[in-house]
Parts: sequence; C-alpha cells; structure tokens
Amino acid sequence: MKTFHLVLTTVVMLAACQAQEEQPEIDEWTTLFDGETFAGWRGLGRDSIPVGHWIIEDGAIRKVASGDVATAADGQPLEGGDLMTVDTYRDFELVLEWKVAPGANSGIKYNVAEDMSTASPPIHAALGFEYQILDDALHPDAQNGPNRTAGALYDLFPPGSGKQLHPVGEFNEARIVFQNGHGEHWLNGVKVLQFDLGSVVFDSAFAVSKYAPIPDFAEQREGHIVLQDHGDDVWFRNIKIREITP
Repeated sequence: MKTFHLVLTTVVMLAACQAQEEQPEIDEWTTLFDGETFAGWRGLGRDSIPVGHWIIEDGAIRKVASGDVATAADGQPLEGGDLMTVDTYRDFELVLEWKVAPGANSGIKYNVAEDMSTASPPIHAALGFEYQILDDALHPDAQNGPNRTAGALYDLFPPGSGKQLHPVGEFNEARIVFQNGHGEHWLNGVKVLQFDLGSVVFDSAFAVSKYAPIPDFAEQREGHIVLQDHGDDVWFRNIKIREITP
C-alpha cells in the first residue's frame, strides 16, 4: 500500500510540474497610450500622425469626423488614414475603452502587416482582423448582417446573444485575446465570440468573406494594432497590452 501511495504521489507531482511547464508566460501590462501624446503610434503607411484627423482630447485618442477636419492652407482637404502602433505583436491580450458618436463606424484591427496593407489602395487603410466598433442602431452596416455589428470579427463571425452594448456616447470596454491561432472578442466583460484559424468553421466563414481573395490574410503574424479611420467621430482610451509567450 505504501508503494502504491508513493507511485501515485510521484505521478501527481510529475503531472503538476508538466502542467506548470506548459502554461504560457504572460507579460505585465504595457500601456500603449499615455493619455497625452501619440508616442508609440504613427499613421499606417506614414512616418507621422495624419494631421487634423487624429487628436488627443480629454485623455483619449479621438478620430475626428472627416467632415469636421480643417482644410490645408491651400484649401485642399487633409488626408486621413488609420492609426497604427509602431511595435508589432503576435500572441497578446489587448484591452481598451471606446465610444462612438451617433451613427459612427470604426474598428480595432490586429494581425496587420503594413506591407500587405499598403500594397493595394487605399494605402492608408489596414488589412487585418477587425473588432467591429459601431452604433448598431443607426449605422446601416448593422443591416448587412450580424457579423458587422459591434464586437463582431468583421465580415467573419457575429457576436453572441449575450452581448451587452452601452448606449452611444458612453465608453465600452473591448478585450481581444489572440494566441497561437485562437482568437477571442470580449465586450464589457462578456466573451462574445471565439475562433480558431484553420478550423473547418473558420475556413468556411473565410471562404465567403471579403478577405478570401487576399493571399496570406488569415495567417498569424507579428502584426500591428490599428485604430481605424472610417471617417466618423470615435474615441479610444486606456489602451494596454500584454504579450503571451508559449
């Protein structure tokens, strides 16, 4: 009996050690926006921030509605475009808060390769997985299918029925987990969807999406985090990330 207990204890200890070794290592949170400057950000396909289109307001990054952006000295409209982290991330957990003006549309894009994005027009718009940001009630994109509503993996997967969206004008919390081909979208503390690259379910959704013709789009990579310029007023704040090492 003593031998049996000794063997059992040894097996349990070895299993516990193995499980501990297999746990991914998660870094401490890194702040991506300091609330005051655009340090660590630039325009996609640019060396600087698109003037007039992105400003810092009350501790948040604001995408100014394109119709409200002042014109250049010669009267020509200032050109906008997506805002991108300078650094890239492969396996990570990202959290931030966002809010939109009535009828607004935007997104958080990830797994973004800048060279892929700038290879075809519009050259300042990111190609990547998109956490959809939307006024579901007023923006017409919500009528094009549930996979285009707030919290969706845009044009691929809709959020689940447990989605809790705050009223327009109030901040929502977005959380994105992307690790080893597995992705999760969270909205206000609720996981609204998950997906796995290469699965039958993902491949079926991808095949009928707008992204299907783009080579290597669905491959995981060291990618940028991008805030989308969709021409509407939207605010982002409390942006932080932590990397996950397998």
